[in-house]
Amino acid sequence: MISNQVIAKTIEDLHSITRIDFSVYDPEGQEIAGTSSEDMMDRETVRLFFTSPADSQEIRGHHFFKVEDDGNTAYVLISKGKGEDVYMMGKVAVASLQALMVAYQEQFNRNTFVQNLLLDNLLLVDIYNKARKLHIDAQVRRLVYIIETGSDKDSAAMEVLKGLFSANSQDFITAVDENSLIYVQEVTDEDPDYQNAKATAAMICDMMDTESIPSVRVAFGTIVDEISFVSQSYKEARMALNVGKIFYTQKRIHAYSALGIGRLIYQLPVNLCEMFMNEIFTQQRPDDFDEETLATINSFFENNLNVSETARQLFVHRNTLVYRLEKLQKSTGLDIRNFEDALTFKIALMVVSYMKYMGNEEV
Repeated sequence: MISNQVIAKTIEDLHSITRIDFSVYDPEGQEIAGTSSEDMMDRETVRLFFTSPADSQEIRGHHFFKVEDDGNTAYVLISKGKGEDVYMMGKVAVASLQALMVAYQEQFNRNTFVQNLLLDNLLLVDIYNKARKLHIDAQVRRLVYIIETGSDKDSAAMEVLKGLFSANSQDFITAVDENSLIYVQEVTDEDPDYQNAKATAAMICDMMDTESIPSVRVAFGTIVDEISFVSQSYKEARMALNVGKIFYTQKRIHAYSALGIGRLIYQLPVNLCEMFMNEIFTQQRPDDFDEETLATINSFFENNLNVSETARQLFVHRNTLVYRLEKLQKSTGLDIRNFEDALTFKIALMVVSYMKYMGNEEV
């Protein structure tokens, strides 16, 4: 249903042009918008006109009109005064309100369609039939972004997205839960490396920062060739967001195509991960390390197993770092100066992060 604010703005604009006063009433006979300082009519008279078979009628020197929505009377509009001009302006006002309701209804239907499309709630035949009725091009290439704000400012974030992307009729902005927003983008240019997608995601983050919307993360799936595969891109974006929050916490933008080994670990059963950890670490496990040890390990990996560069970055002597790494080897049986052991250790750290995440999800 069209909002009362939109109705009020419409009749105010018409009043400023025609200098004729209008009022709009709901089925209870309550005035919801008007340009006159006083009610034009009592509630009982308005309610009686709602049940009248006439579409329009002159009552007490005013013109009454029914505003139809999908075959039902949604509102009564009254134009104040007598005469052909007042009658014709009332008809114009009714036509304007009905056109607005059709547009709002189509927008509502499009939004519902896109939500069901993302969640795989539609049969294949229904997807194409509904897309055709809603004037949505089924063969357009599209990409799904998920924007997680991490705050209670989803309405403000929605306005930011609409301001950025609402111009394209084949783009859609919606939400399927209370924690994130969805942007379905029409893709017209070739973007094999997803550089354009990354730039769009970065722009979204920058605009959210400008509007003081904190902790924004953006994830996107892969480009799909037709509308029936949009849910696939959405699922990929959702996985990218989850994987990013587990394994790449320092990043704000997560592309499904660049998740690396994190995507593989994310799809493993937790009991299999537990078996892996028990087989690799018979004594001390990575989740038992102190902060200094973890900082040393992470820095060593970030510097591509380079002892000298890691020591410089940690502000310690090279021998001190070597001592720490040897101590780690004794407690775990893994020498991360060796590539294979380093790989095993890196995967183990990621598995630990995944298990902690899954544990928190179950709580």
